[in-house]
Amino acid sequence: MTLDIRQIPVLNDNYVYLVREPKSGCVGVVDPAVVAPVLDEAKSLGWTITHILNTHHHGDHTGGNLEIKEVTGCAIVGPGPDRDRIPGIEVEVTDGDTFTLGDEDASVLFVPGHTRGHIAYWFADSDALFCGDTLFSVGCGRVFEGTMDQMWSSLSRLRALPSETRVYCAHEYTQSNIQFAVSVDPNNLALRTRESDVKIKRDRGEPTVPSRLGEELAVNPFLRADQRDLQEALGMAGADPVAVFTEVRQRKDTF
Repeated sequence: MTLDIRQIPVLNDNYVYLVREPKSGCVGVVDPAVVAPVLDEAKSLGWTITHILNTHHHGDHTGGNLEIKEVTGCAIVGPGPDRDRIPGIEVEVTDGDTFTLGDEDASVLFVPGHTRGHIAYWFADSDALFCGDTLFSVGCGRVFEGTMDQMWSSLSRLRALPSETRVYCAHEYTQSNIQFAVSVDPNNLALRTRESDVKIKRDRGEPTVPSRLGEELAVNPFLRADQRDLQEALGMAGADPVAVFTEVRQRKDTF
């Protein structure tokens, strides 16, 4: 891992990330919901913010864009298809593009579902995935603007990344996500182990993010819609994965 990544908890449960590429000193802010904690953390580290990386347009991901740009002169990077909803966007990226932060490249992945223009940034050399609200630890985002089929396809793209990938999602939802996951996948021993580990971390006030993608593949029901054991637990053995995913997502929406 070459990137230096700092996690900043803001609002009730958001995470903003400062990402520094050490050779160049370039610093990106991923999804700045607010301004002051981000600027304070950068100042305390002696880092100069050069970029903002937005995954999608929601205000708890872009709320700090314009003021941070005003203070630092940084460039705002975001999904080109959603340019009209990303405050201050200058660098438009979309699926298959490469964004370079200093000496390190990020592959841009188009992952719609939560929003119509959602993207993720995958820094392969650092095993780091910044996925906004598409994939959470033991969960996924609500399907607001896309379709269930789109969301399943997006999650399938993300789960195909290397298992050692660190999942830097944008919210601390893990404990509540696990409560739901146990309700639909009660016989999953890996999930029960994760439940215990997460409780210990949260009791200590520690973050549960990032997680490893390989761990998510074992415990996250939204990544397992094509797995026989989860289908059987839902009474949907052999069903189409999109139908299974839809059932799980709809149950979570009312959990």
